[in-house]
Amino acid sequence: MAEKIMVKGNEAMAEAAVRAGCRLYFGYPITPQSEFTEYMARRMPEVDGVFLQSESEVAAVNMVYGAACTGHRVMTSTSSPGFSLMQEGVSYIAGAKLPAVFVNVVRGGPGLGDIQPAQSDYFQSTKGGGHGDYHLIVLAPGSIQEAVDLMETAFRLADNYRVPVMMLADGMLGQMMEPVVFPEFVKLEEINDHSSWALRGADGREPHKVTSFDIDPVRLEEMNTETHKVYEKIRSKEIRFETHDLEDADYILVGYGTMGRILGSVVKTARKQGIKVGLFRPVSLWPFPYDELKKAARGKKFCTVVEMSTGQMVEDVRLSVEGSLPVHFYGRTGGMVPTPDEVFRELVRLIG
Repeated sequence: MAEKIMVKGNEAMAEAAVRAGCRLYFGYPITPQSEFTEYMARRMPEVDGVFLQSESEVAAVNMVYGAACTGHRVMTSTSSPGFSLMQEGVSYIAGAKLPAVFVNVVRGGPGLGDIQPAQSDYFQSTKGGGHGDYHLIVLAPGSIQEAVDLMETAFRLADNYRVPVMMLADGMLGQMMEPVVFPEFVKLEEINDHSSWALRGADGREPHKVTSFDIDPVRLEEMNTETHKVYEKIRSKEIRFETHDLEDADYILVGYGTMGRILGSVVKTARKQGIKVGLFRPVSLWPFPYDELKKAARGKKFCTVVEMSTGQMVEDVRLSVEGSLPVHFYGRTGGMVPTPDEVFRELVRLIG
């Protein structure tokens, strides 16, 4: 049996990225994810990779853009204000149909905010924070082990669909320590062959062209149409979610990331007191599991969404259930984390 190792979340995600084949990392330190950057500075030379601390997040994302053109596994990590600065570059990467992985360890906002955990970047991540019609695949781990397990998935999805992928964590996940089992290293020679489009030298063939630009609106529309065909394929194949105790539930709690994990404790408490409540935890925030949540909500009396924000994912939950049952919201913001006890009290209050 594989050995469990006690690791901080940021460092665990960084090591998982290395084992997933990432050999190019560009980033800029920002709390509460700075350990990620520090770890990569130490680790990349050990695996013949490239680490470069950029002068800003704007520079980092454009380094990712250039490196992604080569088809090698590349990533950056940041926290909320830093990801805001990256938005133009993210749009360019999506428009150029390039694979790259982003990790956002979310902190309280808006503005400079604070360094405490939050989930207030949901809209930015899932609705496209930059300009134009594009999407990121967004994965939201609920534990350090799940973050480790999803890292290779993130790189594989980026490669398979030639899209940027976001790992959306929060300050709590980044800073906590838990025992994890790391996967084996992927074999670099078995990673997808990108020779049909990557920029790796044109000796003996026609040069490849990687761009998001076309001055002809007809051709640009054709480019966008082809990209959205890929998005439709992702919607049909890459839905991820987790459920607990929904079969006989009267009520349903919905939360993602570490908030979804906290709700698992609420479900256990409620069940011990005879309250039949279940949990639906989206793991893919884009594509969002609309149909799956709609099915899970059938026959329930109401749904309560809990977030570390003033309410963002709750809109997708309401779209999912299409008015078939009441959808309530409970949230804390500014870095405040709802506790299991206060969520349970809110649940009891709603039941009346």
